[in-house]
Amino acid sequence: LAESFNRSAARIQNLLNGHRQLLANASHELRSPLARMQMGLAMLAEQSPAPDSVRLQNLQQDMRELNQLVEEILLASRLDTPDLPLELKPVDMAALLAEECARLDADCEAAPQLITPGDERLLRRLVRNLLENARRHGGGQVEARLSARGDALHLEVMDRGQGIPESELTRIFEPFYRPRGHGEGQGGWGLGLSLVRQIAERHQGRVTCRQREGGGSHFEVLLPRQG
Repeated sequence: LAESFNRSAARIQNLLNGHRQLLANASHELRSPLARMQMGLAMLAEQSPAPDSVRLQNLQQDMRELNQLVEEILLASRLDTPDLPLELKPVDMAALLAEECARLDADCEAAPQLITPGDERLLRRLVRNLLENARRHGGGQVEARLSARGDALHLEVMDRGQGIPESELTRIFEPFYRPRGHGEGQGGWGLGLSLVRQIAERHQGRVTCRQREGGGSHFEVLLPRQG
């Protein structure tokens, strides 16, 4: 019985791996045509009258969102590969957070010289995804804090949106999860928060979300602290 179970589990894992690889390959093949379409739309926007220009700008925004989705699928596929090594270097998370908060005009409070061993490109994506998620689904000013907590770095990102029901706080880290009550136009969380969890876990950290006192959401990330 145990042997039969193991064979079934292996087949399921092979199917999942094949599905992920197919999705990654398809996303990779989409890169070039998407780039050509973006270039063509940019040229048309420069030559079109004002009413058409507005419509073209909307199309350009749709193309940017599609391109971001393709990049996120490729990144998720790479992070799903357990034997893919990370290039760990000392990363100044205080400086990184300040840069990303300035980019999105978010409030930033960070103790200086808080270092974590990690892949800076991935950690920047983690921070950016949290801030952009708070901006998109939250309300009012986005706040971010970084502090030391023992041998860990404690990153917090908060908003004043509608918040997330208690029963759904863990599910928001699932790929493309759409909360109850959200229509098609409102969208879900895409891959953004799923990538946050993947990146945190690949850095021996974790991410959680809870309801913020007074309304809104409160995301917390713990990462190893160096020094």
